[in-house]
Formats: sequence, structure tokens, C-alpha cells
Amino acid sequence: NSFVTRTNTCGELRAAHVGQKVTLYGWVQYQRQGLFLVLRDFQGLTQVIIPQDEAHSHVKELLSNAPVESVVRVTGTVSPRPLGQENPKMPTGDIEVKAETAEILNSCKKLPFEIKDFIKKSEALRMQYRYLDLRSFRLQSALRLRSRVVMRMREYLCNLHGFVDVETPTLFKRTPGGAKEFLVPSREAGKFYSLPQSPQQFKQLLMVGGLDRYFQVARCYRDEGSRPDRQPEFTQIDIEMSFVDQAGIQRLIEGLLQHSWPEERGSIMIPFPSMTYEEALAEYGTDKPDTRFGMKIVDISDVLRGSNIHFLQNALSYPSASIRAICIPQGVRYLTNKDLESLKESAKSQFNQEIMEIIRRPDGSLKSLLTKFLGEKEQSELIQTLNMQEGDMVLLAAGEHKQVCSALGALRLLSANLLEAAGLALRDPTAFHFLWVVDFPLFLPKAENPTELESAHHPFTAPHPSDASLLYSDPTKVRSQHYDLVLNGNEVGGGSIRIHSAEQQRFVLEKVLKEDSEVLSHLIEALEFGAPPHGGIALGLDRLISLIVDAPSIRDVIAFPKSFRGRDLMGNAPDYVTPEELEPYHIQVAWPLEEKEAKKN
Repeated sequence: NSFVTRTNTCGELRAAHVGQKVTLYGWVQYQRQGLFLVLRDFQGLTQVIIPQDEAHSHVKELLSNAPVESVVRVTGTVSPRPLGQENPKMPTGDIEVKAETAEILNSCKKLPFEIKDFIKKSEALRMQYRYLDLRSFRLQSALRLRSRVVMRMREYLCNLHGFVDVETPTLFKRTPGGAKEFLVPSREAGKFYSLPQSPQQFKQLLMVGGLDRYFQVARCYRDEGSRPDRQPEFTQIDIEMSFVDQAGIQRLIEGLLQHSWPEERGSIMIPFPSMTYEEALAEYGTDKPDTRFGMKIVDISDVLRGSNIHFLQNALSYPSASIRAICIPQGVRYLTNKDLESLKESAKSQFNQEIMEIIRRPDGSLKSLLTKFLGEKEQSELIQTLNMQEGDMVLLAAGEHKQVCSALGALRLLSANLLEAAGLALRDPTAFHFLWVVDFPLFLPKAENPTELESAHHPFTAPHPSDASLLYSDPTKVRSQHYDLVLNGNEVGGGSIRIHSAEQQRFVLEKVLKEDSEVLSHLIEALEFGAPPHGGIALGLDRLISLIVDAPSIRDVIAFPKSFRGRDLMGNAPDYVTPEELEPYHIQVAWPLEEKEAKKN
């Protein structure tokens, strides 16, 4: 209560304060029949008794008529609640304040929605009136936890480990590859700035500059259009170090998260487990596995390789082909025929992958279109390999390895959702399972032209030391020194050891990626002036906090987020500007025909 005119907050009064005269400020949460009201501020609630005697009639009239969410000042005496009227659910439930004087500082007009967490309101309405939504306990709690976590991270990095907090520019130039960037016009005709999708180049240049350890709570921008789990502007904890290897970065981040982890969420154990990209794909069908539950993908190629089933033999004729399956526990009991059909349809529409089911009956026998083609030995091996229990359901896929694994990985998550919706407890909502995924490929074929390559992450990632020679002979086989941090099936961080050789960086850009290295001439030149070996990582702060507080969306942990379509519904941005305002930037808008007609009308 320093610097302000209140004596106490609405969440701190207890029985020990009985008899004290206090002044409270807050919002009217609730008022009942002119007898009492509940006053709310950022810290909690206090019950205020409205005086009924003639001497305080003006106070009674004022507080009885104050609309909900009006801002008021109340001065009064702390009293114990009458016996039997205590409220153990409220921290201030043993006391009440008997009002003596009051003032309405600002009356509230009719609200577009009630400020209560349990009242459902559309996300569009919440974002249009974000300043009202911010009054909710849920959002207040999330933003305050976020602030505490960031403060502890600063303490760990700067105070305990000598990192330097450096702000890098927001106006820069476009970076080849990666996400699409926002353009900002300049007053030089035809020249544009780009908003950086990350401070990647700057943090590497800081290492060339000898800062040794850099850190920043960085604002980043990506023009990715409509993505439910993304924002066009977002925040990351950005880190870079000189003379470090992959293990060093991983130890730093494990210590950072353990130090900053909120006590009320339990403790996290370090070191985090690690698996390679190939292992993650083979066992979970994704590079961000949710390891809170089993149902791993199992290779059953050897069991069925000798079978006479035509479609399996046909699938195995492809290069890098396999037969794989997941076993859904108690699938017969918890999944309906409609659920099964939706799983099959999902695999077909998303991955062009056919799925066959196998059920183990209560008597131990198998039920499937495949069983008539399988001998007793094969059926027994299948049950043993998949550890099938009575009532379990197996989903089987055959074909090209990556396609099969990706399809089964998606079905694994969809099945888990269906099982939990039907009442089977599968994933502990209070558990936090961290995982490092390493040894990613350095390059991937371009989706639009598979004969050309693109960086799996970004063009500054160094090749794995064991694969360095392959960079010049067969770049498709090169593993990278990239590492992702995964939490409960969500990527919350990613980083790499960087290329610190100008020659190698130029080769990657020009020969492998076929990019114009001139765009990055400043960085390549910097690498020629004694650049130290260096590496780093960025943690996605928005997603990390949303997982910690179990928020359904990252928008629930950002004070002023953009909508699903990237719009600010409160301030109505982006907005039109006049031709006169565009003139200094040498820009004219080419309106689509339908918008031209709409503007005329």
C-alpha cells in the first residue's frame, strides 16, 4: 500500500485487523438489498456492511444505488462477522468492514457481459472489451504469474549467470527462408523494413561483438495469417552464448526453468529426458511427443511380413515401408463405431492413409478383417508384440514409414481425446513432462518442389559434427545441431549451435538453399572477423505460461492479444489510412474490385 491513499487492499484484512479503521478502494462486485456489498480489487474481496441508521443515510443511499463495477472508496471499521456467518472460502471471510464514509469515484454503465469467470462469453466480445475481461480473476492470475516467472528468469540469467540484457532493433531487413515477415514502408521509394521474426541475426552479431552471454524478453513478429495457436506478435525468452555446446544450453535451460517454476505448480525434475527426431517420429509420429501417456507406435512389420494379405505386401513393396500400429486401452468399451469411423476418416483425409482395426475379444481371440489370413502363431505374436489385453483395440497402418507414423501419431492424440471424453483418465492434468528432441535433419525437401531443399529450422544452424563432410556430398543426410524443448506435446522452445564459419555459411546459403547470400552479407562478413563458436535457444513465453496455467489458448495469457484472424477487435486494427498519409511512403493501394465498389457506395 505504499504510494497510494488506501490503508489496505481488499484481499488482506483478517481477524487480526478487527477494530482498525481502514480505507479501501475497489470495484463493486455485488450488492444485496442495500444491506451489504462485496468490494473487489486486484488482491481479493472484502464484504462491506452498508449502515442502516439515519446518521449515515447518505452513505446507505450512495452504496445501495452504486451500479455493479463502479469504482468506490469506503472508509470504516473492521469487525468480526456474526457467529455462523463466516465464509471459509474467502481469505477475508472472518471479517467485514462497517462503512462510515463512502464516495463513488466513477460510476459504471451497463456492462456488455458480467465480470465473472464462470459466465460464458464469446471470445470476440471478450477481446472487444479486453479492459473489462482483464478484471476477471483468471486473467489477473495468469498475468501476475507470468510477471513472476519472467522476473525469476531475469534473476537467474543476469544475477546468477552473468547474462547481459540487450534490446535489439525492431526495424530491420527481410531474412531469407523461415516465416513470412511484416513489411514496414520507409520514405525511400521502393524500400521497406521488415519486423524481425526473431532477433536471430542480432544475437549472433552480439557474440561476434564479444558480449559472451546475451538474453532478452524479445517481441517477435510473423505474418502467418489465421492460426489458432499463433499470434502475429508474440514474446520469447531469447538466449545466446559463446563457447558453448548443445549439452551446455540444455543444462542452462533446465536450471532456468527449475529456478523460475511457480511453487504452486509443484516441482520439476532435471535433467529432462531426451530422444532423437527419428525416435520421436517412430514411437509417437511427431517431433513434439506428449509423453504423459503410453499408446506408443509399435513396428509389427516382422510379425506380418510373411502373411498372405495382399494390401500389406503391396504396402511393404515401397522403399522405407513398414507396418505399424497403436493399441488403444479399453477401446472396445470407450470408443463407439462412430468414433472409429471418424478416426479412419481423419487418417484418410489428412494423410491419405488407410487404417485397419483389430479387437481383442473378452475370450482372448482377435476380431478383424485380417484374422482369417493370419495363423495362430501370427495372432499370438501380434498380441504379444502389442501387449493387447481383452477389450483393447488396435489401429494398424501400412506404407511409407513417415506417412504411416505421422498418421498413427495423429490418431494416438485423437484417440486419447476420445477416451478422456468418455471418462477414462489417461493424462494427468497436473503433470508436466518435459522432453528434449535432438538430431533433426538439417534440410528438408520443399513441399512445392521436392527436388529443392529448405532449412528444417533456419539457415544459421550448424551441421552435426559427425555429418559435417556430408554437407558437401549429400546434404539430405545431414543431421543438425538443433534441439527442441517439448512440454506435454507442445513445442515450448527451440535452438541450435550456429554456423560460425563464413565459408560454411556462404556454402549453405548459395549452394544448398540456392539463396542470394548478398541479403546476409553483413552477417557473413562478421563471421570473417574472428567469430567465436556460439549457440542459443528461444523459449516461447506465451505458450509456456499458457501450459503452466492450463489456459485453453495463448490469448488467455497475453494482456492485449490479436484475434484468430490477427485483428485487434478493441482498437479495430489494422485500419485504413488516407492517400495523403501514404504519399510520403510512395505507396498507392490497389483496391480489389468489390472493395472499390463498396467504398463508392
